[in-house]
Amino acid sequence: MKKAAFLVIGFLCLSSASFAQFTGPVASGQASTVEAARKAPVDTYVTVTGNILAHLREDYYTFRDETGEVRVEIEPPVWRNRKVGPDTKVRLIAEVDRNAAGTIYLWVESLEIAE
Repeated sequence: MKKAAFLVIGFLCLSSASFAQFTGPVASGQASTVEAARKAPVDTYVTVTGNILAHLREDYYTFRDETGEVRVEIEPPVWRNRKVGPDTKVRLIAEVDRNAAGTIYLWVESLEIAE
């Protein structure tokens, strides 16, 4: 009986560790520009500040900063019901990616209104 109780307690201790999560700040990409992002390797994280100019299709938009334009993919949960127009300055944390045709685009993980 003691052995069974010891095993149950041991399993409970092990299972609670699997629910642990890091709750501190998340490292974001280095502040960057569209020009630098276009030259960065795929899977690099960047932080760019500028404006979303146009909706292209589905989750794809045109983003512009002072160095140029790039296509960005912003999935609905990233918007978090915020209204953003072409005159709204935003800060995007994104991963540099490349489509099948070899064109660079940014896959946005975080969007915030820049002040």
